Amino acid sequence: MKYILVTGGVISGIGKGIIASSLGTILKSCGLHVTAIKIDPYINIDAGTFSPYEHGEVFVLDDGGEVDLDLGNYERFLDIRLTRDNNLTTGKIYQSVINKERKGDYLGKTVQVVPHITDAIQEWVRKQARVSVDGDSAEPQVCVIEVCWTVNVIFFFFFFFFPICSQPNTTGEQKTKPTQNSVRELRGLGLSPDLIMCRCSTPLETAVKEKISMFCHVEPSQVICVRDVSSVYRVPLLLEEQGVMNFFCQRLNLPVDVKPRKMLSKWKEMADRSDRLLERVSIALVGKYTKLSDAYTSVIKALEHSALAINHKLEVKYIDSEDLEPSTQQVEPVKYHEAWQKLCSAQGVLVPGGFGVRGTEGKILAINWARKQNKPFLGVCLGMQLAVCEFARNVLGWEDANSTEFNPEPQHPVVIDMPEHNSGQLGGTMRLGQRRTIFNSTSSVLRKLYGGVEYVDERHRHRFEVKNTNRIFKTSVVIPSSLFLDHCYFVGVQYHPEFTSRPIKPSPPYLGLLLAAAGKLQSYLNKGCPLMELNTLFYLHFCLCTNSIQSTLLKCFL
Repeated sequence: MKYILVTGGVISGIGKGIIASSLGTILKSCGLHVTAIKIDPYINIDAGTFSPYEHGEVFVLDDGGEVDLDLGNYERFLDIRLTRDNNLTTGKIYQSVINKERKGDYLGKTVQVVPHITDAIQEWVRKQARVSVDGDSAEPQVCVIEVCWTVNVIFFFFFFFFPICSQPNTTGEQKTKPTQNSVRELRGLGLSPDLIMCRCSTPLETAVKEKISMFCHVEPSQVICVRDVSSVYRVPLLLEEQGVMNFFCQRLNLPVDVKPRKMLSKWKEMADRSDRLLERVSIALVGKYTKLSDAYTSVIKALEHSALAINHKLEVKYIDSEDLEPSTQQVEPVKYHEAWQKLCSAQGVLVPGGFGVRGTEGKILAINWARKQNKPFLGVCLGMQLAVCEFARNVLGWEDANSTEFNPEPQHPVVIDMPEHNSGQLGGTMRLGQRRTIFNSTSSVLRKLYGGVEYVDERHRHRFEVKNTNRIFKTSVVIPSSLFLDHCYFVGVQYHPEFTSRPIKPSPPYLGLLLAAAGKLQSYLNKGCPLMELNTLFYLHFCLCTNSIQSTLLKCFL
């Protein structure tokens, strides 16, 4: 097993996750089995209780693990499936050591940071690095580990240091002092980097590279420039161009072929195509955390994957759902009008997941507008639940229809707390991880987008579900039989399809949204399903959870 450690030294948020993912991509392109681990310093057991504004989105894995968003980068770049144990936190380590102490595993010895905590870290990494992630029994050969703080308690074979090379606008000169100081501090802890990757806005000048080499005690060839590029797809190519793989082979003694590889050729094709796109498609993202794009990282990536697949450049219009509510017009009319202008000018509408009552009425207004104006719509998790509320209020006439998350005692509770209990999960009734969704309709647009399969396995993260939809909607005599037959695309799913979207395998629900927004959905379906009657294609679909935790049902309303 070969270990590669990636850490930073000046500021956070400079792209360590993308670099770690890109290194894994280069290694995997050589035919190696690669896994990845993220080590975080916080005492939280996992990322489940994080605020979206503090740490971005909570990424959910197949096993229900709520982890740091960088594990989403690893899965997307490497096309692998990780587990909750691939995200290691201080809280997890201390919890495991305390549990062992309570069971008497230390035979009455005094439990201390050294050696018990340090040994626990090493044991955890070595054990998890050998867990298969490629869907077969092959043990990974290389483990890429991203560390969010300087660690001097683990032994690694290869060490990356990722500082930033600042370039003040006042002088335009690339400054190396932050890099020098952080490397000096690192060496004082007994760690010497094998490669120094300098994050910069422009290509690193030769003189600057030589200066870093001299003061940081590495060869100039060991100073890698990670400059701003047009697309994240170009990052693995950028590293490959600077001979990173050759250095890997020498330093880690990897018996691989370093000639051009097919996998990187696909990445180059994606990057080139991304730069050449001329047509645009605009999607209104109506959410609560729009001030921080990291809060919807996987959603944005899924939209980007789908836009690239249909050869369009994506334009996301971020709309704070509160700004769509009438109360905003009374207090801040400018925000209100700007929000509605964005919504009306978008080619499609997406309402992502979330929690809490704030902004929900604005989301319902956006859903109502998309339904009435025949605009492509995708509702994910809470977005689907609110679409059910909107339908019940404005079609069935149940004016107070609501979720018990927002109103504990409405006359028409169409969305309710789940009856079963996940005793092993935080929160008691949270449904987390991969669950099966069964298609009950052969004419489902979503089923066609998934390739005509009978079921799909997608990831869930929610505490509420739609109540007895069969009785409420399907048998209701007040629903006109032709209500949704002419709608271009109105889809809601309880699960989070964005978590399994990949650059070359976009998520079907998101792909359908982008196809409909670009006016290409019907032709796409015609090519894949030439024998289907076109007048039965456009239905309103919702993925609804049954009372069984093992499965969910996808039902047609009509």
